[in-house]
Amino acid sequence: MADLGRAALVVSLGLSLYALAVGGYAAATNRRRLAFSARNALFCAFGSTLIAAAVLAVALVRHDFSFQYVAAHTNRTLPTQYALSAFWGGQEGSLLLWLLILTGYGALAVALNRTLLRDLVAWVVPVLGGIATFFAFVLVAVASPFDTQTAPVDGAGLTPSLQNPYMVAHPPMLYLGYVGLSIPFAFAAGALLSGRTDERWIVATRRWTLAAWMFLGFGQLLGSHWAYVEVGWGGYYAWDPVENAALMPWLAATAFLHSVMIQERKGMLKVWNMVLVALAFELSVFGTFLTRSGVVNSIHSFAKSPIGSWFLAFVVISSLFSVALILWRLPLLKARTKLESALSREAVFLYNNLLLVALSLTILWGVIFPIVTQLFKGESRTIGRPYYDFFLRSFGLPLLLLMGIGPLIAWRRTSVRALARVLALPAAAALASGVLLVVAGAGSSRPGLIAYTFSSFVLATIIVELVRGTRATGSLFALVSRNRRRYGGYVVHAAVVLLAIGIAGSSAYGSSTERRLTTGESMKVNGYTLTLRGIVHPPNQNATETRAVFDVHGRWNGTIMSGDNQYRNPPEPSREVGIKTDWLRAEDLYVIADDINTKTGVIYVKVLVKPLVNLIWIAGIVFLFGSLVALWPDAREQRRLVTRLAPARA
Repeated sequence: MADLGRAALVVSLGLSLYALAVGGYAAATNRRRLAFSARNALFCAFGSTLIAAAVLAVALVRHDFSFQYVAAHTNRTLPTQYALSAFWGGQEGSLLLWLLILTGYGALAVALNRTLLRDLVAWVVPVLGGIATFFAFVLVAVASPFDTQTAPVDGAGLTPSLQNPYMVAHPPMLYLGYVGLSIPFAFAAGALLSGRTDERWIVATRRWTLAAWMFLGFGQLLGSHWAYVEVGWGGYYAWDPVENAALMPWLAATAFLHSVMIQERKGMLKVWNMVLVALAFELSVFGTFLTRSGVVNSIHSFAKSPIGSWFLAFVVISSLFSVALILWRLPLLKARTKLESALSREAVFLYNNLLLVALSLTILWGVIFPIVTQLFKGESRTIGRPYYDFFLRSFGLPLLLLMGIGPLIAWRRTSVRALARVLALPAAAALASGVLLVVAGAGSSRPGLIAYTFSSFVLATIIVELVRGTRATGSLFALVSRNRRRYGGYVVHAAVVLLAIGIAGSSAYGSSTERRLTTGESMKVNGYTLTLRGIVHPPNQNATETRAVFDVHGRWNGTIMSGDNQYRNPPEPSREVGIKTDWLRAEDLYVIADDINTKTGVIYVKVLVKPLVNLIWIAGIVFLFGSLVALWPDAREQRRLVTRLAPARA
């Protein structure tokens, strides 16, 4: 089986290299039959990679410990779903998943566009082949998941914190997003190489970009919820370098999705869009470098490995390739029109783009700062949470405001008077909500109050747009059906508002208390009284469980437990928090019990009350729904697409 897996990867490497070399030659010399051959090689590379993935999956499920990878990440008692999740729980398996998704995405994207965009696709194939060649080479020559050994009696097992349902879904979601950004990058590079720099490549990859953006965003929210319930530190996002590695390409892709609308409608920002799509792709690969190189400290990263230098080289080479292509084709990227007014929808989108990119680059600097200081000063200095929180407020709050202004302002130009007229109702709603919040006592946090006020403004804008559109069409369903992309975007905007309210509420208005307790003692926090009843040891086959039991009185009455598990295989501890969600009051009671002394009955406990935190998880569901609405095929849009791309077919 291991030999079959290795052979399949070698075949994938050969086919990817063929797609790169022969595909590039065929596109440059206009050899159509060779171009078809290179395209077929890309299709077959997906098939051979699928065989390799199937071999590893079977080995994991069968607990075949003759595979070093299987022995390092599973054991015999591991449930099947977590044995399969070990596929992406280790370095080599996650790289194989990347290659599998890349070749699958690439084959499907090329197949769907092979007739409408034949001249452009001829160049897309070698670009995808080049990316696949790199990953296949790493899997064959540097980090193979098919190395073998004499099979031990049992494996080392999976890290306890990864034995969680969210870890079954969270990493694949991120990979679908990371790798999905390769498709718009390949089509953008193909457009530059072929000289076809009009909007066809954008139209052809619109849904690919939106799907990758959706997977990346939803995957991050799944990971945040995993951290909240499993890691046990009381939060959902710690500005960890690997968390940031997923956020940065998502921000760049968000900017790209907004700016392409200006290019499609006005023929502007061609150079900027090429830069954004390249930036999103490079940041996704850079995130993989951070995860696998060991150059940053993170609970998410793998151990130090020589694989990091290969990824760094790939980031540098692909970045230079992107810059060279854009500079080469600058004369073809000149805009047909120019920005006519600072008060226009185009201008608002541009402001939105600048803020998103500024936030992404600010986070990037925070991530690489320890690496830079280590390189030049010989000591690693980290940037703490206050740095990130400051720039999140500085860039995030204006972004929230622009999200409400953008849908109401006119294209090309508008007057101050006209703008004031269309913004009057949302502004009045925002002002009223701000006054009510101050009266209710929510004025203690200025950033929180601003976030709530701006959120009210955006929600009022969305409602105004939906009411106007429904009056014009007579039906909300008909309104959304006629322009799913636009109104799906509004739903996504509503999700961002919920996210902003949840973040502001949980961070600005939450409370926290720490105490040392013995059995029978009590502590109070924000309307709750917790009394330590005692310490228990629930039965568990693979771990020694220790739980502190608390009686809770106040806004909610009941019992809550918190403690830790000491696992036997692998011999690692795992913190187990107690969370009680009060949906009526929209808050969580979050209990962390540490240093439990079973002999003396003494524990150290931290209790947090986190208002509105569950709006963050609800925002994830709304975000997914809005993205799916925008992604859903639209017959009229497809007819416009065929008409628009008719010259390419000819």
